[in-house]
Order: sequence, then structure tokens, then C-alpha cells
Amino acid sequence: MAIYPDDVRITLQVATVATLICLVVGGPLAWVLARYRFPGQGLLSLLVTAPIALPPTVVGYYLLRVLGHGSPFGRLLDRIGLELVFTWQGAVVAAAVLAAPLFIIPAQAGFASVDQELERVAATLGRSRLSIFLTITLPIAARNLWAGVVLAFAKAVGEFGATVMVAGAIPGRTRTMAVSVYDAIQAGDLGRANATALALLGISLASLSIFAALTTFLRR
Repeated sequence: MAIYPDDVRITLQVATVATLICLVVGGPLAWVLARYRFPGQGLLSLLVTAPIALPPTVVGYYLLRVLGHGSPFGRLLDRIGLELVFTWQGAVVAAAVLAAPLFIIPAQAGFASVDQELERVAATLGRSRLSIFLTITLPIAARNLWAGVVLAFAKAVGEFGATVMVAGAIPGRTRTMAVSVYDAIQAGDLGRANATALALLGISLASLSIFAALTTFLRR
């Protein structure tokens, strides 16, 4: 049996939005961790990297507890009419949490590698902080940021454990390609399992190819 188009659509949709969340939330966090020293920084760094060490099903279980109707946060979501459990948005949250460390860690290293003396010299020449960030800091850290984006996207595409815990495996609504592979194997449909697994491999290789091309371009 061929790959289900809805599985591909949901996978790319979830991975893209999750990667954007990693970029928007993880970028400033990586900057803070790289540039500032403050009480509780070690704990914050530990929390950021914890999803790498924890089994995805454990992360999914705690997300389910936090986002579910029985939790205070879950009841708050109910009041504002936002449903996350067993929705594709819930799959986005799960994928973003698991993918975030893979973006933040290289991004933090990229920001830390920037020579702050260059920024100070630019400041003495009357450059604004935004201009310094856009023309000095960002270009120097760009390769690390792109590496983080690619790693986060690849992780979000292949995320299984937390996704199935939070969003389930509803065909056409929350079932991603990784979950579809598992479902196909459980159903004995090895043809669909092979086709979907190969498609996932193709997406991963395409992501790495894009990263390699961007890295070559940024080195010029």
C-alpha cells in the first residue's frame, strides 16, 4: 500500500511549526545562556537539555499531565478554547519540546563563539544594538544556527514517542509518518511501512543536503 498523503502533510506541518517555535523561543534563550551569568543558570541549562536524556514517552507522559483537562494549565486552555491533547497542535508541542535542545545547544555555542570585542568596537562607532546583531553577531553564528534548525527539523519529522502520547494516532488528523510506520507494522502492512520509512529517510537526507548547501554558501 502507498504512503497516505495526510500522513506526509501532517508530518511536514508539525515539523515546520515545531522548528519555527524552536527558532523563536530557543534563539533568545540560547543568546541569554551564551552571554549572561545569573542565579539558576545551571538549572535552566539542565532543563533545556533534559529532553535529550529522557525517554520520549516519559516526556510525552508529563506533557499529557500538564496539557490534559485535569491539570490547572489544561483547565486554563479549556477556558480560552485551546485544545492541544489529541490534536496536531499537541503534536507540535511534543515535537518542539523534544527538538528544542538540538537547536539551542548549537545556537548557544554559535553565540558564544562571537568575539564580543568586535561588537564593542562597532558600538563605539555609533552602531545600534540591532544593527550590530544583524551585521556582526548573526552572520558569525549563522552556521551554528542553521545546524540547529536542520537538527530540530529532522528530530521533529521523526519524533514518535512523545507525539503518540500527546496527540495519538488519528488518521488524517494527528498521525505522523513515524507513527504511521508503527501502525503499518502492527497491521502487518510491510509495504506501507517500507514506503513510509523510505520517505522519512528521503526527507532527512534532503534536510542534510540543504544544510550542506547553506554551509557552503555561508563560507564564501
